[in-house]
Amino acid sequence: MRSLIYLIILTVTTQMLHAQQLVYKPLNPAFGGDTFNYPWLLSSANAQNQFKEKQPDRYREQSAIGSFNDNLNRQILNQLSRELFGGNFGEVTMEPGDYTLGSMFIQIKQSTGGLIITIFDTKTGEQTEILLP
Repeated sequence: MRSLIYLIILTVTTQMLHAQQLVYKPLNPAFGGDTFNYPWLLSSANAQNQFKEKQPDRYREQSAIGSFNDNLNRQILNQLSRELFGGNFGEVTMEPGDYTLGSMFIQIKQSTGGLIITIFDTKTGEQTEILLP
């Protein structure tokens, strides 16, 4: 009887000791996981995201005064470019000085090399310099 109990215990323990190899398979497709997991991972990440991206101001609809101001600035800059390049750099009728058009600062000055026109956008910090001989 005792040998039968030992035999049963030995059989059960050998069955329990027979284990299989553990294999890790990642979920994320970037690390070798299944590519079908990508939409699920992306939707899960978007659901947990607490930060919302701000829409740029340029896509927001402008008021009538803002639209008029932008249109006026464009017309003045177009007139400036027509005067600069209209006479093949010859007859420039602009007076030296400083001009402010909305967010644009335009400086026209006479130098020994010719006429220097500096256009500076105060919103973005962009600057353009034009030298007319």
